[in-house]
Amino acid sequence: MDRPPRPTPAALPLRAVLAPGIAAVLAAALAAGLAGGLVRAGVPLPAGWAGAWLGPAAAGHAFLMVGAVMGTVIGLERAVALRRRAGFAAPLASALAGAAWLASAPRTAGALAVLGALAFVAVNGAVARRQRAPHTALLCVAAVAGALGHLAWAAGAGAARVVPWWLAFLVVTIAAERLEMTRLLRRRRGALASLCATLSLLCGGAALSTAGLPRAGGLLYGAALLALAAWLLAFDIARRTVRAPGLPRYMALCLLSGYAWLGVAGAAWMATALGVAALRDVALHALALGFIASMAFGHAPVVVPALTRLRLRFGPAHYLPLAALHGTLLLRCAAGPWDAAARSAGALGNAAALLLFAATLAASVRPARRRSPRAASGTPHRTPTARSDHDHPALPD
Repeated sequence: MDRPPRPTPAALPLRAVLAPGIAAVLAAALAAGLAGGLVRAGVPLPAGWAGAWLGPAAAGHAFLMVGAVMGTVIGLERAVALRRRAGFAAPLASALAGAAWLASAPRTAGALAVLGALAFVAVNGAVARRQRAPHTALLCVAAVAGALGHLAWAAGAGAARVVPWWLAFLVVTIAAERLEMTRLLRRRRGALASLCATLSLLCGGAALSTAGLPRAGGLLYGAALLALAAWLLAFDIARRTVRAPGLPRYMALCLLSGYAWLGVAGAAWMATALGVAALRDVALHALALGFIASMAFGHAPVVVPALTRLRLRFGPAHYLPLAALHGTLLLRCAAGPWDAAARSAGALGNAAALLLFAATLAASVRPARRRSPRAASGTPHRTPTARSDHDHPALPD
């Protein structure tokens, strides 16, 4: 009896992508990033939490959340899409950079972050050469934005000069993925050109901020966020899928609510550039939590199975973390710097909402089905680059 052929590396995402070491580093970086954010928001942590790691966690809050956590997850997704083991160098370096930062080795963390970012640029370039399309070109732009942020950070630039690039990396990535979805609709003439112009303004604002022109850079950056929110609300397929039942409606609500927060972030970013320092926290977290976290909430039920081969059961419980996130973010933004207690409570609620989301995903895991002979033979599966089913996933309600 012939033995089946050995599985190819691309057919082993669970072992190759979510290795225990990377998963452990991701969990540690997420926990430290959340704790660091709470410290920065003035939330008193239990005495037992105090330690040598808490200072680096607070100082590196943005790096841990964007570079170590989101950078690693997005890098894993793109590596699976590339189907080459070399593609995993980028997420591995990003995860190790987070570990090095928590180990109080900032220079090593900076070097690893830069290496991971440059490897990620190469991965996206390879994907773009394989699939020539506007959205893959924009994914390359997003990767370059992330690399510029890590280069500036490794060179010792302050948060005001680095964070715009880090957030641009995530924003352009999301815009590129949503652009791919608009191919299911008839786009109006000029829609693609207007999106590219908007994202060019965003990167231009980040560049001006890095160059030491925070007023001009902030105004341009905020205006680009406002324009992007308008573009997404006008052209995204979520306007239609919000009327569908089950998971498509949940995803659409995540997206549409995120676009509203994106507009809030744009307006607050411009106000901050004009000297209203009290709105800086609103600008940052309306973007990072209201928009980017909402996008993560909406896409996770289909991205996680694509990466891990785990099956998830969608249910009404998935709405609880989303409602908690938006409710506590509203409290945090309304409190501003004027009500420290309410602002701390909102920040604590933000962290709780993220943890509740992770717990909800874990609780929705179902036993995997037996693989078919075709799957066992190493036949390639669909990868996260093919997102045409992301708003109509075949997951049971």
